[in-house]
Amino acid sequence: MTFITVASATLPSVPLDFQGNLQRILESIRLAKAQGARLRTGPELEVPGYGCLDHHLEGDTFFHSWEVVAQILNDPVTKDMLVDVGMGVRHRNVRYNCRILLTYQKIFFIRPKMSLANDGLYREARHFTAWVKPRTVETYYLEQIIRDITGQKTVPIGDAVLSTLDTSVGCETCEELFTPLNPSTHMGLNGVEVIVNSSASHAELRKLNTRLSLIQNCTRKLGGIYIYANATGVDGEARMMFDGSSMILSNGRVMNQSAQYSLKPVEVITATIDLEEVRSYRSSISRNVQGAAQPDYPRIDCDLCLSCPADEVLLSNTLQLSREISLQILDPMEEIYRAEAAFLWQYLTRSNAAGYFLALSGGLDSATVALFVFGMAKVVLDSINSGDSNTLADLRRITGEPTLTVKTPQDIVKRLLHTCYMAAQHSGDLTRSRSRRLAESIGGYHSDVNIDGTVAAHEKIVEQALNFKPRFQVEGGSRAENLAKQNIQARNRMVIAYEMAQLSTTARKLPRAGASLLVMSSANVDEALRGYLTKYDCSSGDIAPLGSISKSDARAFLAWAREKWDMPIITEFIDARPTAELLPLSAGEQDDESEAEMGLTYDELSTFGVLRKVEKLGPWSCYLRLLIEWQDRPGFGPQQVATKVQRFFRYYPDWGLPSMDEMLWAWFM
Repeated sequence: MTFITVASATLPSVPLDFQGNLQRILESIRLAKAQGARLRTGPELEVPGYGCLDHHLEGDTFFHSWEVVAQILNDPVTKDMLVDVGMGVRHRNVRYNCRILLTYQKIFFIRPKMSLANDGLYREARHFTAWVKPRTVETYYLEQIIRDITGQKTVPIGDAVLSTLDTSVGCETCEELFTPLNPSTHMGLNGVEVIVNSSASHAELRKLNTRLSLIQNCTRKLGGIYIYANATGVDGEARMMFDGSSMILSNGRVMNQSAQYSLKPVEVITATIDLEEVRSYRSSISRNVQGAAQPDYPRIDCDLCLSCPADEVLLSNTLQLSREISLQILDPMEEIYRAEAAFLWQYLTRSNAAGYFLALSGGLDSATVALFVFGMAKVVLDSINSGDSNTLADLRRITGEPTLTVKTPQDIVKRLLHTCYMAAQHSGDLTRSRSRRLAESIGGYHSDVNIDGTVAAHEKIVEQALNFKPRFQVEGGSRAENLAKQNIQARNRMVIAYEMAQLSTTARKLPRAGASLLVMSSANVDEALRGYLTKYDCSSGDIAPLGSISKSDARAFLAWAREKWDMPIITEFIDARPTAELLPLSAGEQDDESEAEMGLTYDELSTFGVLRKVEKLGPWSCYLRLLIEWQDRPGFGPQQVATKVQRFFRYYPDWGLPSMDEMLWAWFM
């Protein structure tokens, strides 16, 4: 038996926080070593932070990254450890996204990424170049700061594998796993027994299933140990978030998994595995025939022994042979809850704001956003109760209360969320009551203001400037006048929201008086896609928690929260008839999000969104697809389908695109 203990570190990707990233990397190495690991890998570009954007192009970023590596090399914690860290490297004036495999005062080699992520949210090719020379190494001339520590002048750089005294290690970086001919396939056939994958894979509903199936497929066919390390936290643009959930697999079996959407600044998982199991697993004749035909990889010698004797494991009080576990995969609503909680908390802790401000209208969308904040408070409280001193320290810093203790989520919400019902002359008592009671149930600081004065003042200015007084349609006005009269009410709410967010901490005499609140948007993705919104109203703000979630998913989340959190008041928001309350009562009942007015239901909008963006179908292809998918719908013949398709694609460029240009960025989920 040949036992090896390996570690995967989950760390937040904090762009340009070189000192903080250094401390987190070193702490992860300490934790790994304390658990008996002799191999540690971490997330992609963990030294400078993945989301540095165009800072990846700057010489300073490379310089400071090497300074961090120098301190890692010189720290005794790396003795007898094989450490894999990620950073950008300039080789022959070409920028590469690299892994650096090192130990105490020695670098073994540099492995550049061979397939860059350049689809969807990713644009790595803007900042780096893929290594396009398979199974080839070149000579990299080390910086002086590294030479002074290691005594090395050069190290190999390229597509190679590391041969230790007892096994072999290969690198695969994030996107490479998702390619048809992923490197670990060739490495596995070439006899590499341990694969490390350093990733910055963004959070997306059900994406964990995809990662797991890809890794399991590789290791089930080839055998081997696969160490997957993913980043966590908000990226540099706050347009996506990394969800962690690092994993260690052996021969297709999950041996350990870190938490998904964790608030911990450092989380390390380990697994102790018998290498002989890998070697026995690879005994199939068909696999060996293909392996024998493989071209050789350049091998970099490493004078480390990663395994330990069997008796050391058997007699150890800390090391135990790992057993297969069941992967923890969240259901979609639980994932929305935890993802939103982690995003809101990490965005708040990095922004140095004093909390959030939300215009609470009494409708479904703003109620959903308020419950996201309540969910954040629940996750923060759980983290504090589990003994995470970092979360408590962050809460005390944000609130300005150095000795703060909290016992309920409401204790947190009342310090971090200010809600406001902004009434106008057409507002109703039901929406006012729902807003107040929801705020009370989650613990928010709630206020109620009337905005008629500001609306009247704006209308007076326009009337004087144009010598024209607009009227509602029920009063004899045109459609354009009717829209203008409604929009001026909505836009004034945004202006008031920002002023209240700036002055609330001062007016309430809070410990951090003078610090601003972050204004929360409550627009959903369907409204953006259709362009069914008022520019610069609730669709505007500093942060858009609902911006990538559909109306149907928001409704499903409310139903889930009602049951899980025992909040019967949520039923009122689910059952309430949507109304913007922007028209006179004489206009009769008006739907604020009228599917009849749009000519498309919210479910249909979601369908069109998937067909256009995900499946990349144009109008004609959408029509052909929907003829089949909707053929069983009553009253839906070719003409009805054509009308729906025409309506969507007419409104999408005319209304949707201009509205999306003005919409606040939403983090992708």
